[in-house]
Amino acid sequence: MSGANKHPYHLVEASPWPAVGSAAAFTAAIGAVMYMHEVAYGVAVLGLGFALVLATMFMWWRDIVREAEYQGHHTPIVQIGMRYGMMLFIASEVMFFVAFF
Repeated sequence: MSGANKHPYHLVEASPWPAVGSAAAFTAAIGAVMYMHEVAYGVAVLGLGFALVLATMFMWWRDIVREAEYQGHHTPIVQIGMRYGMMLFIASEVMFFVAFF
């Protein structure tokens, strides 16, 4: 195969950030439980978990910006797909909360 793109879509590569983010969220949750049970270092574990979540968000968004701006993977068709995806997400959240009230 030549490796050339013959379509306007962006196929994402494997990323470590979902696994890292879930481990960070788990650390924050364990820290919250430890804090609620008044364990001596619960606040430290909670703070570490939140710091890891924030670091994961920063690194993941950095990769997205790199793909979009520097590597040129976000073509106009990909951008339209992202807009549609965000609109559908917001609409589903609105319907979810309307169901409660």
